[in-house]
Amino acid sequence: MGNGVQERQAALRQSEVLPLPSSSSSQSDGFKQGRSMLNSLLSGAFAGAVAKTAVAPLDRTKIIFQVSSARFSAKEAYWLIYRTYLKDGFLSLWRGNSATMVRVIPYAAIQFCAHEQYKRLLGGYYQCQGKTLPPVPRLLAGSLAGTTAVSLTYPLDMVRARMAVTPKEMYSNIMHVFVRISREEGLKTLYRGFSPTILGVVPYAGLSFFTYETLKKLHGEQTGRPQPYSYERLAFGACAGLIGQSASYPLDVVRRRMQTAGVTGHTYGTIVGTMREIISEEGFVRGLYKGLSMNWVKGPIAVGISFTTFDLTQILLRKLGYASR
Repeated sequence: MGNGVQERQAALRQSEVLPLPSSSSSQSDGFKQGRSMLNSLLSGAFAGAVAKTAVAPLDRTKIIFQVSSARFSAKEAYWLIYRTYLKDGFLSLWRGNSATMVRVIPYAAIQFCAHEQYKRLLGGYYQCQGKTLPPVPRLLAGSLAGTTAVSLTYPLDMVRARMAVTPKEMYSNIMHVFVRISREEGLKTLYRGFSPTILGVVPYAGLSFFTYETLKKLHGEQTGRPQPYSYERLAFGACAGLIGQSASYPLDVVRRRMQTAGVTGHTYGTIVGTMREIISEEGFVRGLYKGLSMNWVKGPIAVGISFTTFDLTQILLRKLGYASR
């Protein structure tokens, strides 16, 4: 009995000496994760804004051809840009870019941040935290990130498409587009073309992120350098954009036709119906791949700038975070 009392007293003394489990470790992990998400959001927003502004005139020209039955050629695209410049001035080439920024900033922020989070979750599941994901989850992370961003920002894409193909007199600003569409065509019109957008973003975002991450991984294995140079990141992003946009381009044409049906006099209702009408009127290649050659110029530039800006901004924010400690 005496021994039992002594043991209990010894246990009590030990409990006094040993510190209680602290929540500081979990709080620190939560703070790090929160700061990482904030860095991803800020970097993604900045990357999207820089990339889209750089190619806005080409993007607007591409949309105009996508939603019309006019035949596309590089010469016609050049003359369209030139006539727009002569008629409305240099800044008119960026018409609709304000709506693009309203859409792209949250879209890019959500997409890049979601991609980082999906990589973290899938990395934990496949037990490769801090390393490049295996091919299938690498593709899945990009597709899920694109789907998440599109689902949360789609009405802004509709507004941007309307502003790009209409004269200034029709829609004065972003809110005017929302109000007129809601009154004249109904709120559900804001999600017209959503289905082909989702179907298109799965291969587009999946292949874009997959290609970029894969090229960075191969580069590291071949050179032994953990971080590529800026021009190498641009090249990797350009390849990613070329592959991703080429794979999903027909659905991008269908999406634009459905988005702008209310102002072009067409009544596109379904994906299949829209494709049939485009093919019957304009042909398979000339209709569904109209403007693709311009996209091969615009897309790689935009995606290259976007990925490079995101990575470099992330690195800068991390350095600033460590310096402020």
